[in-house]
Amino acid sequence: MCAWDALAQAAGLPLVKLLGGEAKPVRAYNSCGLWIQPLGPLADDAEAAEDVAAVRAVKKRVGDNYNQRHTVNEAIRRGRMLDGEGLDWIEEPVRHDDYVGCARIAADLTTPIQTGENLVDTFELIHALEAKAMDYVMPDLQRIGGVTGWMRAAAITHAYGMEMSSHLFPNTARISSAVTPTAHWLEYMDWAVPVVAEPVQVKDGYGVGEREVLLGRCRRAAA
Repeated sequence: MCAWDALAQAAGLPLVKLLGGEAKPVRAYNSCGLWIQPLGPLADDAEAAEDVAAVRAVKKRVGDNYNQRHTVNEAIRRGRMLDGEGLDWIEEPVRHDDYVGCARIAADLTTPIQTGENLVDTFELIHALEAKAMDYVMPDLQRIGGVTGWMRAAAITHAYGMEMSSHLFPNTARISSAVTPTAHWLEYMDWAVPVVAEPVQVKDGYGVGEREVLLGRCRRAAA
């Protein structure tokens, strides 16, 4: 990822243009670490959320943690309870590499299944797609192979007609998503804000940035 940033700077171009695209906002959702926030601000955020009642209802039915925690049958049972709650997706309800199991769940439920953050290369992505293991995919930029791997994954998901979201690395993912034909959602995390000079911001539900560089530039004090 840093090599692509250096190449873009050497060429005197925003990375998004070097990749053949144009800068544009990317639809984002808040995935900041709820488990590390102070309780006061967390409670304030919950009170301000429009869907807090639905979230409480879901938690009452299925518990606090869903990610990679269940057998296939249990995931289907719980997923059926969630169908009709208006969720955009259920993420990795069973072991991430159980493509056959994920496919059974995706075929049974109305609520879409999303997986992909643990894919380590585009060959695994193809296996998951061929198995129909998910309705949406969300590769991790670092695991999938950085910008190069992401662009390969974007071409593959485009060929399969599948929407593709990001996992972590919002500054980088905002740019790579802008050149992804089937871009879906940007996962917004604020963890890098203390060390990135120009972190991605979320405005009106979209990830935006002041400059179209890859990683921003690290603050001098953090270098």
